[in-house]
Amino acid sequence: MASPETEHPKKAFGWAARDPSGVLSPFNFSRRETGEQDVAFKVMYCGICHSDLHMLKNEWGNTTFPIVPGHEIAGVVTEVGSKAQNFKVGDKVGVGVLVGSCNSCQGCAANLENFCPQMILTYSAKNKDGTITYGGYSDSMVVDERFAIRIPDNLPLDVAAPLLCAGITVYSPLRYFGLDKPGLHVGVVGLGGLGHVAVKFAKAFGAKVTVISTSPNKQKEAIERLGADSFLLSKDQDKMKAAMYSLDGIIDSVSAVHPLAPLLALLKPNGKLVMVGLPEKPLELPIFSLCTGRKMIAGSSIGGLKETQEMIDFAAKHNVKPEIEVIAMDYVNTAMERLAKADVKYRFVIDIGNTLNATTS
Repeated sequence: MASPETEHPKKAFGWAARDPSGVLSPFNFSRRETGEQDVAFKVMYCGICHSDLHMLKNEWGNTTFPIVPGHEIAGVVTEVGSKAQNFKVGDKVGVGVLVGSCNSCQGCAANLENFCPQMILTYSAKNKDGTITYGGYSDSMVVDERFAIRIPDNLPLDVAAPLLCAGITVYSPLRYFGLDKPGLHVGVVGLGGLGHVAVKFAKAFGAKVTVISTSPNKQKEAIERLGADSFLLSKDQDKMKAAMYSLDGIIDSVSAVHPLAPLLALLKPNGKLVMVGLPEKPLELPIFSLCTGRKMIAGSSIGGLKETQEMIDFAAKHNVKPEIEVIAMDYVNTAMERLAKADVKYRFVIDIGNTLNATTS
């Protein structure tokens, strides 16, 4: 059997963790040669998603080491395969959470590759040839053009990167659950990497937006910086009671264990509570609160490639830009420590193009 180095002869470098300590350091590896349907590109920026932190520490039990994280990847095309039709050298391009799928199941047929049972994640997953995928904390990527997203010229690459995971994670449920209509009242729980983008997309759709948080110091930020219409402190029971039956839907981006009954009480009859955060432990399901208003608790995970392209085009048209802190590659371990303490407003983005240097591991 051919080794990964034989099958993937194109030299690449990035930063990887070798064990569940999660500490990243320089790493040399290989990418496959550009195939007929492939697009190769130079990585310029890569966002840091909270799931990168979980995967680095193997907190979900499915990490393959060494791991090169990163699935919010933006760059510039350097080579296209002979049968690739959608990109040319010099185009701005992005890759999100997926780099492959079966292309034959119901999900794939419906442009919902994110629901394909054989989907291939951008990092720490198995390619069809059995080798392991490496993500965007690296100098280059090679990807099937069907899984590449065209980034509009008027959208800077650094702010485009987080949209490829955080953006589609909140855009898709807003669209699918009908919370994208002007005049609706949408709640957003949590004001982190996901939540702050949810506020911006909901406002761009014309909704009235209320941010719900346990932190009173988020109020000024939510309203003055992010454009929310109102703020609700979830620990203030009087204000929570006064806001009952006021929301058409809620996007819940919190990844910590938290009670759902108080949130359901905020919904109008037939309201929808959509979970996009990923708590490590199961949450209690308050059936009584669901039944009394014919309310719904649902979940959503990223989106298909067609919808991801739609999302990024919408963001460019309506000036939806994540709030980012651009960092150098060698700051990444400190950034992970800060991310674990929620000490970022609101998304770290690594300046790969200017700060990643070739090193020998």
